Amino acid sequence: MRTIKLVLVLLLCGAGAAMAQVKKGTLATAKISVPTVQCKMCKERIERYFYQEEGVKSMLVDYKKKVATVKYYTDRTNVENIKTGIANAGYDADDVTANEDSYKELPKCCKKPEDGGGPEPKKKG
Repeated sequence: MRTIKLVLVLLLCGAGAAMAQVKKGTLATAKISVPTVQCKMCKERIERYFYQEEGVKSMLVDYKKKVATVKYYTDRTNVENIKTGIANAGYDADDVTANEDSYKELPKCCKKPEDGGGPEPKKKG
């Protein structure tokens, strides 16, 4: 009887240790060029789009350098899905062009300069 209890305890300890070693997906970081990002509003739109996105841990957009840095779990998403998400928010991402309908919905300041957008000129005085 004592031997059976010992075997059960060892089995339970071994199972617990095995479960503790199960890893979540690997966390990866990618930098994505976002050449059409113009201002803080663009930055906030993209970051807000990714708050609830499956597999994305964090998204930081630098609108001055026009680069998005994203941390994501490789078992849940990939860079191509993230680029598509940025495009669905209305912005170009590396080689993925912005979704036309989403781009049309952007405020004027967030559109490309050739479409009459871009930041407002600073007033002197």
